[in-house]
Amino acid sequence: QVQLVESGGGLVQAGGSLRLSCVASGSVFSINTMGWYRQAPGKQRELVATITRAGIAGYADSAEGRFTISRDNAKNTVYLQMNSLKSEDTAVYYCKANVLTSVTLRLWDYWGLGTQVTVSS
Repeated sequence: QVQLVESGGGLVQAGGSLRLSCVASGSVFSINTMGWYRQAPGKQRELVATITRAGIAGYADSAEGRFTISRDNAKNTVYLQMNSLKSEDTAVYYCKANVLTSVTLRLWDYWGLGTQVTVSS
């Protein structure tokens, strides 16, 4: 079993910043790509940013220049620094990790339960 737990969400005014964290625990042997996704009410879940184990990051157009994804492989943790937040960034933010489990030595995608980010205008 692998668990992903997000934290750091909350209510912030437009133009403000938040830093999200996601920790993977349980039967983790290693983690390949990690990423952040978000889902606003009435909309589909969308990609925000991803980062490979080597630290190569990719961003959705909406996040480019405002958000920064990073990770600490020793802590099995991925971060999302969000600056210049806008009301349209309001969503539940989910962490996803491609995990090589120590029990089966197979790769699986795992999701966290999400953390709410609300940006007031």
